[in-house]
Amino acid sequence: MTAAFRFFDLSNAAGVPLTTESLVHTAPPGPPTPAERVLRLRRPGRWIGTVIVLVLLSQAAHGLLTNPFYQWDRFAYWFVRPAILEGLLITLQVAAYSAVLGLAGGILLALGRLSANPVLRSVSWTYIWLLRSVPLIVVLLFLYNLSALYPTLSIGVPFGPAFFTFDESRLATDIVVAVVGLSLCEAAYAAEVVRAGLLSVDQGQHEAAAALGLPKRYQFARIVFPQALRSIVPAYVNQLVGLVKATSLVFYVSLLDLFGTVQSLGSTYSGDVVPLLMVATFWYVVLTSVLSVVQFYVERYYARGALRTLPPTPLQRARTGLRDLRDRFRKETAR
Repeated sequence: MTAAFRFFDLSNAAGVPLTTESLVHTAPPGPPTPAERVLRLRRPGRWIGTVIVLVLLSQAAHGLLTNPFYQWDRFAYWFVRPAILEGLLITLQVAAYSAVLGLAGGILLALGRLSANPVLRSVSWTYIWLLRSVPLIVVLLFLYNLSALYPTLSIGVPFGPAFFTFDESRLATDIVVAVVGLSLCEAAYAAEVVRAGLLSVDQGQHEAAAALGLPKRYQFARIVFPQALRSIVPAYVNQLVGLVKATSLVFYVSLLDLFGTVQSLGSTYSGDVVPLLMVATFWYVVLTSVLSVVQFYVERYYARGALRTLPPTPLQRARTGLRDLRDRFRKETAR
C-alpha cells in the first residue's frame, strides 16, 4: 500500500514564493468604514416601556404638585412641629427597644427549636406558632387590659408563698405595654429568621469546631453565628422595616407615637387631615430608607469572606457611570 501525498505550491502568479508575513491579512490603517462598524442592537420595546413609565411618573408628579387638596403649605407647617417630632421620637424609641429585645428573644427561641431537649423544642415551637397566629393589635390590646385579669404579679413557689409581688398597673405604662407587645411578636418572627441563618451554615463548620474540642458556647459565638449573620441580616432588616410600620398600632394602647399624634391632630384640625397623613407618610419613608441604607452596608461588610468582589457602593457606581460616560464622549468626538 502506497501513501499519496499532495504538495501545494506556495507561490504567487509570478512565481515568487510567499512568505509567512505575506500570508497574514492585515487591515488597512485608518478608521473603520461605516460598513465595518459594529451596530448596537436596537431594542424598541425597552424604549417604549421607558416612555410609558416616564409619562406615568410625570402625570403622578403633576397630580401631587397641582392638586390643591394636598395643601402643601399646611404640609410644610406641620412637618417639623414639636408635636410631630415628639411622636417621631417615641416611634424611634419603641422600634429600637422592640428590635433589640425581639432579636434577643428570637435567638433564644431559635436555639430552643434546635435544641435536643424535647421540652425546650416543644415550648419554643408552641410560642412561635401562637404568636405568629395572633394579630399584633390583639396582643397589644390584651396586654393593655392585663391588669383586669392580673392586678398583681408575683414570683415565688407555684401554689405556695410568693417572694416578690408587683403592682401590674404601675409597671404596665403605655410605652412598656407597646414595647413588650411588639417584642413578643417580633421574637416569634426573628426566631425563624435566626434559625434559617443557623441552618444555612455548612455542617462541616460544626464538625470542624467540634473536632477542635471547643465548648458549645464558643462554637456558637465565634464560629457558627458570625457565618449565619450573612443570611440573618437581610431578612431581619426586612423585619425591622415592618416593625417600624407596626409601631403605628401602639396608638390603640394610648401611646401617642408618630401616627397617634397625626390622628390626634387630625381630629382637632379636621381640615388638615390629608397634609398630616402626608407628613406621617414622609417620615415613615425616611425611616425605612435609612434602614435600607444600613442594610446595604451591613450586608456588604459580612460578604467580605464570601465574595471575591464586593458590590459597589452608590458613590462608586456614580463614579463609574461618570467615567464611562466621559470615555464614551471622548470616543465619539475622536471619530
